[in-house]
Amino acid sequence: MKLRTLILGLCSASALAFAAHAESITIATVNNGDMVRMQKLTDDFTKANPDIQLNWVTLEENVLRERVTTDIATKGGQYDVMTIGTYEVPIWAKQSWLLPLEKLGADYDVKDIIPAIAGGLSVDGKLYAAPFYGESSFVMYRKDLMEKAGLKMPDAPTWDFIRQAADKMTDRANGVNGICLRGKAGWGENMAFLTAMSNSFGARWFDMDWKPQFDQPEWKKTLQFYVDMMKADGPEGASSNGFNENLALFQQGKCGMWIDATVAASFVSDPKNSTVADKVGYALAPDNGLGKRGNWLWAWSLAIPAGTTKADAAEKFVSWATSKHYAELVASKEGWANVPPGTRSSLYANPEYQKAAPFAKMTLDSINAADPTHPTVKPVPYVGVQFVAIPEFQGLGTTVGQLFSAALAGQSSVDDALKQAQDAATATMTEGGYIK
Repeated sequence: MKLRTLILGLCSASALAFAAHAESITIATVNNGDMVRMQKLTDDFTKANPDIQLNWVTLEENVLRERVTTDIATKGGQYDVMTIGTYEVPIWAKQSWLLPLEKLGADYDVKDIIPAIAGGLSVDGKLYAAPFYGESSFVMYRKDLMEKAGLKMPDAPTWDFIRQAADKMTDRANGVNGICLRGKAGWGENMAFLTAMSNSFGARWFDMDWKPQFDQPEWKKTLQFYVDMMKADGPEGASSNGFNENLALFQQGKCGMWIDATVAASFVSDPKNSTVADKVGYALAPDNGLGKRGNWLWAWSLAIPAGTTKADAAEKFVSWATSKHYAELVASKEGWANVPPGTRSSLYANPEYQKAAPFAKMTLDSINAADPTHPTVKPVPYVGVQFVAIPEFQGLGTTVGQLFSAALAGQSSVDDALKQAQDAATATMTEGGYIK
């Protein structure tokens, strides 16, 4: 009995000693479906790395951006892994706020990352964030409602066709909105959509001298078209709807069309969660015949802040979550259609994925169609499709997003929203020394 007690005591002491030596890393991430799924699958990581414990901070998109920006700018040190996007990575890397990812492992295959995605996450040839999923945006639509309306969705529709289809598909009596679009204020919420849309209308944030352009007719056409269409054919309370809210509406059969992130395709076509899974078609984001489509380019990515004291453990996790192995893990548990898209060329060459994901080709075509270095019809001094890659954009984009959301809600006119956006942008750019 004494021997057994002694052995149990030694085992308990060993376990406590191990726990004391286990390294705990804190991961800040967004509450999107792919990230929620990742958390459920992390037993695979902890089995291979029993000396690393994972703590999760899962936040709504706007809150996540605010928290991680504040933390990294103030060197708060709350997080060891941050989920950030294509906007933040080059700016933060140049500030030396991020660590380059140089220990992802021999079998990680960095060259397999889609070039358009890798380019947005690299500075001077070094990768500073690993893409968890990459995306553009496109049209998701109800094939049955399109047919009922007597229309056929082109692979490359115009905005005029979208407006016509939205009008014909709206059926208030049966709770169907012709179109669902982002209205929630935020530089990465409604302004991601509206900035990409504005590119196809010939608008731009700034001219080559960094003078704001919200007083120009192209922005008036963009915002007026958007507000008019949403009032006629959008859901009630649209000014509160972001990605997740519109996803729920589409899955519930309440949207004829939804123009948003290509990553949504696996969710709207999943019969477990979508009531219209077998009725969804896909098309490129609309254009106006000016040579630019209203689609963006983005990657939600995992990065390691320079202030962490647990860089090696953090990079092990980043490698696991963005690896080919992780894609195969998701496929084995959830099916190939639910693998995080838009990051690796090998996924799009995989016959199993092509068969399981009818949206695969349109996703890749949309990603490849976006050009962050030439995002607009007229020349601009900035890089970025649905954002402007300058530090001031985060605050300014959110301010403009609030003004445009208020116009959608009927709290101000389109003209007033644009005037206030012009004034806010002029003040920001003057204060930042871009204009005198």
